[in-house]
Amino acid sequence: MQETDQFHPAPKTLGLAAVATLTTLLLVVVSDLLLFDAEPGINLFLLTLGIALAIAAFAWRRGRVREGLLGLATALVLALPLIEAPSPLGLMLAALGLALSALIAIRVLPGRLEHMPTTVLRFLLPAPITLARDAVALRIAAQPQLWQRALLGLLAWIVPLGLGLVFVFLFAAANPLVEALFAGLRAERAFDLLNPVRVIFWLVMAAGIWALLRPKLLRRKKSRLGTPLFAPRETTWLGHAAILRSLVIFNALFALETALDLTFLWGGMALPNGMSHAEYAHRGAYPLIVTALLAAAFVLVAMRRDGPGQRSVLIRVLVYGFIAQNVLLCLSAMLRLELYVEVYSLTGLRLAAGIWMALVAVGLVLILLRIWWKRSNAWLVACNLVALLVVLYGSALMDFSALIARFNVAHSLEVSGEGMPLDLRYISLQGTSVIPALDSFIASLKPNQPAWQAASVLRANLGYQFTRRETGWRSWSWRQQRLADYLRLGPVASGPQTLQNTPSGSR
Repeated sequence: MQETDQFHPAPKTLGLAAVATLTTLLLVVVSDLLLFDAEPGINLFLLTLGIALAIAAFAWRRGRVREGLLGLATALVLALPLIEAPSPLGLMLAALGLALSALIAIRVLPGRLEHMPTTVLRFLLPAPITLARDAVALRIAAQPQLWQRALLGLLAWIVPLGLGLVFVFLFAAANPLVEALFAGLRAERAFDLLNPVRVIFWLVMAAGIWALLRPKLLRRKKSRLGTPLFAPRETTWLGHAAILRSLVIFNALFALETALDLTFLWGGMALPNGMSHAEYAHRGAYPLIVTALLAAAFVLVAMRRDGPGQRSVLIRVLVYGFIAQNVLLCLSAMLRLELYVEVYSLTGLRLAAGIWMALVAVGLVLILLRIWWKRSNAWLVACNLVALLVVLYGSALMDFSALIARFNVAHSLEVSGEGMPLDLRYISLQGTSVIPALDSFIASLKPNQPAWQAASVLRANLGYQFTRRETGWRSWSWRQQRLADYLRLGPVASGPQTLQNTPSGSR
């Protein structure tokens, strides 16, 4: 990206800055109307759409039609979870989509995957101060003509504003409807616009929007030639002999653990001393993931560029076997977690742990591919970030509260005859998304049982909580709309007479 001198911008730059200023002000007004003092909902997606269209328009203005369309598509795809339901994760993905859109529009997003994370980071780091830095630069450049233009601009507004106010007062005197309209306007409403929280909101939005419309990258520091930051050195404790012996010992230890898992965990053989499979699973799930992470770090050190692992065929073979055992270790940890969850129910932390275990397994496979294809660590980091992005995108679309509730209801003692009783206290903390699962739980119970009564009361309270939500168009989401349709068409089964099918859920 070519940049003009910071203290002497060209007239064309001043013109582009003026357009960017007007666009930023317009988008700040739009963001105030959509977001301020409103519950999050479709308003977040609409604002993202508006900013993405502005970025694309700036690209089209420079003749970059393809880049503008590609950036717009990228921003919209990453913002789609905001339509499903607003969440911090969805908001983060939408912000990333806008950042990528801005970089695509100015043709600085690299084509190679391993260079993308550093480019995005070079954009994000100076983004908060881009507005202030550009404001200082443009002020210095426009200093000679600033006061003259300001004075001429003020003089040009005297006649239209003065006569306009006169006409307004005359119309108010002649028309009772106009007089009633202005009588409803109060001075304190104007002061509401200037409360500190709102002003800070404007400044934050202006800084973010300006950075997207006029993106700047942090300059790279030139490194001295011939003096790499981490020069490879052969040391005794990380030399050929140390790495070879470590891999032999580690493979033997992991082979023992793998054999035990294949026998007792995957094979289902009875455990000694009356130990249950759930207890066996719980004790090993999390330590095994830590073990896999430590093993991955060791592999990266052993197979560093120009290290002994790159030159020894035996070490490479041992590393491949070591990684394969670690992948199996991650799968065993996931199976342990599944066995434990089937007995003791599913929670948000346990679900997150399962996702994390799958990510670790993917990371180990990527390490294997990195060694096999002789790629750089930057490639490995970029691939792991892509895997993380895919997981985060799927997580933003998933309703984990409803998923946890459905799983726990299906595996509860009351429904399946096995496991633990349904923890209604934990279910109540998951929000209104659990209502359909709670209805199926109530329908499976006999009326007037203690569990039936407690679940019915909880269902009524959650239904009342849902009806008390903000129902304005700005807070609409597809997830809430589906639940609203369900509550309208699917009443609770076998609920108490005083609670069943009541719109407000009051007792």
